[in-house]
Amino acid sequence: MENSWDYLDAYRGTLIKGQWPTICEIFTLNAKLFPERLCFTRFSPERESFTYREADLKIRSIAAFFRESGIEPGQRVVISGKNSPEWAISYLAILFAGGVVVPIDYQLETDRIVSLSQFVDAKFVCIDEERFEDFQKKKPAAVSHMFSLSPKKDQYILNMGSSSPVSPSEVGRSEDDIAAILFTSGTTGNEKGVMLTHANLMSDVFQACHPMFMTATEKDIWYALLPLHHSYTMTAVFLESIRYGSELVFAKRMVVKEMMRDLKEGHITMFMAIPLLYNKLLKGMMKEVRGRGLPTHVTVGLFMRISGVCKRFLRINIGKKIFRPLLREVGLDRIRICICGGGPLAPETFRRYNELGLDFVQGYGLTETSPIITLNPLHQFKLRSVGKVFPLVDMKILDPDEDGVGEIAVKGPNITSGYYRDPEATKDLFTSDGFLRTGDVGYLDKEHYLFLTGRKKSLIVTEGGKNVYPEEIEDHFQLFQEIDQIMIKGYIQKKETLAEGIEAIIYPSEEFFKGWTPEDRKKRLEKAVAEVNKELLPYKRITKMTILEKAMETTTTKKIKRNLVLRQLDQLLERSGIK
Repeated sequence: MENSWDYLDAYRGTLIKGQWPTICEIFTLNAKLFPERLCFTRFSPERESFTYREADLKIRSIAAFFRESGIEPGQRVVISGKNSPEWAISYLAILFAGGVVVPIDYQLETDRIVSLSQFVDAKFVCIDEERFEDFQKKKPAAVSHMFSLSPKKDQYILNMGSSSPVSPSEVGRSEDDIAAILFTSGTTGNEKGVMLTHANLMSDVFQACHPMFMTATEKDIWYALLPLHHSYTMTAVFLESIRYGSELVFAKRMVVKEMMRDLKEGHITMFMAIPLLYNKLLKGMMKEVRGRGLPTHVTVGLFMRISGVCKRFLRINIGKKIFRPLLREVGLDRIRICICGGGPLAPETFRRYNELGLDFVQGYGLTETSPIITLNPLHQFKLRSVGKVFPLVDMKILDPDEDGVGEIAVKGPNITSGYYRDPEATKDLFTSDGFLRTGDVGYLDKEHYLFLTGRKKSLIVTEGGKNVYPEEIEDHFQLFQEIDQIMIKGYIQKKETLAEGIEAIIYPSEEFFKGWTPEDRKKRLEKAVAEVNKELLPYKRITKMTILEKAMETTTTKKIKRNLVLRQLDQLLERSGIK
């Protein structure tokens, strides 16, 4: 099987200087190969598109302006805003100018964006209209230039430019130079800046599109729904679309109705979302099927199982044709490949989408690994696995138990060199032989497929000395319509032994329980917990349930902020005198 990067040999020594192309080199290559293909598109507030030729000229012109304004090689430049062509063009212009991109979550408080900008010594900041004036008032003294990602401001980034655009030969950055610093909670605790080189990111991009996992072409259309500052979207959608020279459509907001409109209008073929959204879409489709009566429900269920068998074992996809009307209702009928990122997807959800005829790719990774290190091959997937280890990644399990379960450690071209200005955390990140400690726990099978069991830090130890990982139990609740959020945690069941029991913290679905009494709601949730407990081994069963009246805080990819929520619960217990 050929490698997805073999074709680069034809351009080495001319457009590509190193083993891996820089992000600038791969964009320049595809601007030459596909100049009239659409590159970036948005539909709101009105449709606007840039071809590769137009985007290339705009990027190189802004890059020259950045240089004339004082950006030096290696200078950190902050970008904080919603998904848009302006975000993408600014990102690339910073790199073409020789700078380092520092994408920051636009949903953070302005004070936090200010402090992170100060931490990286940013002199240039590109920011959304909503935060522009507030940031301008509070900005660090070092910030000398601010640009708006919105046309409503005078400092609109797309109005900036130079009459002498930077030429590709003038970029002067190599594959070993830092391309981006991404802020993350990291694998060892507090928020840290992960340094990723051009080679880290592009080696990850090319491994992800290896023929054993999935293939795309310049004719595919990608959809940027999740925030682009998130490492998974940056690599698996933004950089992946650039690698192929294909079109990228930007979502304005993560709203289901708007998303469905974009999918239909944009003829999207490559769709990446988070488990929460895939579960919502699946629940909506199944609710529609149930609403048509029992005979239809049973028939659809039977055909889904038949479709799944044909797809899995005969490699014949009959589901896409059979269920096209159902998929069309949610805008998924043109999708070639669905990609799941930002968290683990329940095996049942993964199975059902495959039965509906959709090719589904699920993977695993973390920001420190650029971020992907495993993907489930399209036609050789394993339901409960997060995928096969990438061809250039060396993975091992540290201190495995009798079942082969232990902490996952990796080494490869896509692995970070460490955290920005944090040598202590960087040292803790690696083993003595140079493997990165992921902080996640799992095991490998004989075919090098990875199976996750949970996070090392969230481990629960039962009275019998058994290890339980909350994520394993949480996955069982993904398709329960009555539960909006769930977090599994340990609690001290017996003070004398400090043995932990298992507690479910649940925030119920307001829509589902509208009009229900608190007592009936509690009974229904207890029933859901009892159903899951039947599927679990005795030592993993939930023995306590707490119902919340307020949703738990989440990240922009809808992951519960586990440590924050646990601290808040502890404080609540202390105030009530229970703890």
